Amino acid sequence: MSNTVLLSIKPEYADQIFYQKTKKVELRRVFPDLEKDDLVIVYVSSPKKAVVGYFKIKNIIKKEVSYLWEEVEGKAGITHEEFYDYYSGVKFGIGIFFQKSNTFKKPVELEKLREELKNFRPPQSYRYLKPDEWEIIKRLVDYDFE
Repeated sequence: MSNTVLLSIKPEYADQIFYQKTKKVELRRVFPDLEKDDLVIVYVSSPKKAVVGYFKIKNIIKKEVSYLWEEVEGKAGITHEEFYDYYSGVKFGIGIFFQKSNTFKKPVELEKLREELKNFRPPQSYRYLKPDEWEIIKRLVDYDFE
């Protein structure tokens, strides 16, 4: 069974994924149990505060930080310095390579999500979506990917 995860991403990185198409890998210090072809729903954090798009996982790598940089350089949307700042204090990093990134026809703002999904809280990093939550989000964003 595949997982659907809601992932918080900063606005500048979401722009690189969906509009500039320059970012091909999302970096994380910790990441959920995901596999190839799992679906990631992207929540863009403040000031945007909206579910705007999705991508499918192509593959995930976990490596020592210095080796990870070799794999993600030029694909992660950050500089060498930003990369090492982000991974400061940890030995391993995670790179989530993705494919089929796309925006939804109708992005859904936090306020609307809270109307439809009682007690909805955007994740600090990520959270798994329950099937009923995903069904509601699919309807709101006019999703027809699968």
